[in-house]
Amino acid sequence: MFTGIVQGTAEVVVIKEAEAFRTHVLWLPEALCEGLEIGASVAHNGACLTVTSIDGRRVGFDLMRETLRVTNLGDLEVGDRVNIERAARFGDEIGGHAMSGHVMGTAELVDVEQAPNNRRLWFEPPERLARFLFDKGYVGLDGASLTIGEVRPGTEGRGTRFCVDLIPETLARTVFADRVPGDRVNLEIDPQTQAIVETVERVMAERVD
Repeated sequence: MFTGIVQGTAEVVVIKEAEAFRTHVLWLPEALCEGLEIGASVAHNGACLTVTSIDGRRVGFDLMRETLRVTNLGDLEVGDRVNIERAARFGDEIGGHAMSGHVMGTAELVDVEQAPNNRRLWFEPPERLARFLFDKGYVGLDGASLTIGEVRPGTEGRGTRFCVDLIPETLARTVFADRVPGDRVNLEIDPQTQAIVETVERVMAERVD
């Protein structure tokens, strides 16, 4: 489990490609290497990956076909940075909301509104996930637990769009400061919201039948 509080960013220093498979190596911040062991879980842009090798601060991870298909990790190149969070431990403070590290799809960044002390980012999610997004609801974007500011119809008939507001601390700690329109971010729906929506849909469908 993860808390959605990004602990820092890490640079991709090596990428090894294979058929429907990829291994990448990150240069982790020293503080995040403490106690790290092979087999541990680390979220990369919100996607839970398993440590497969450790060489000092160079830490390797394997990405399977499904991870490459569903997330933005297959788009990474050497020199890119990712949001990092170590798996939560019993007793840790849950400062965001509980997240599984199971990315459900990607959302496209379509607009950036800059203000003196914050930044508003607008995203268009896959239509199949739009029903889980609500004003002031929770969402996981590239592993960061964020509150949705507003949900509205998309432009030019393109489904739905939603926004999040980022304070300077979030921009300094994550990769969001470098995101530009056209970028894809990993999207994880709040599991409680998903359960409630699907339960209500099921009950309503049974009543109609």
